[in-house]
Amino acid sequence: MAGVKLAILVVAIMVVGGGMSAEGVTCGQVNSALAPCLNYLKSGGVPTTSCCSGVATIAGAAKTTADRQQACSCLKSAANGVGGIIPANAESLPSKCKVNIPYKISLTTNCNSIK
Repeated sequence: MAGVKLAILVVAIMVVGGGMSAEGVTCGQVNSALAPCLNYLKSGGVPTTSCCSGVATIAGAAKTTADRQQACSCLKSAANGVGGIIPANAESLPSKCKVNIPYKISLTTNCNSIK
């Protein structure tokens, strides 16, 4: 369970700017963009091009602090339904996809502290 939360948090922390919709980031958008990453998060290796595209999409999706915090909350919530994610794979996803994340990826990250 802790690994799943870390993986979800990895992606949430990546939401640092951009725009997915006029109304802000939704849980459906976040989950859909990152679905191609599940195999990597569970098994490691090399993330697929579609996974990294999803990571980049989410990283550029949120224009506001509220959007970034919402994405974090969505991902943490989704973590409760996914099993088998390896924390080290989640931690390495941004660098493997060459997406710069200006936050520490950690289970202890408070979504409300994301700016």
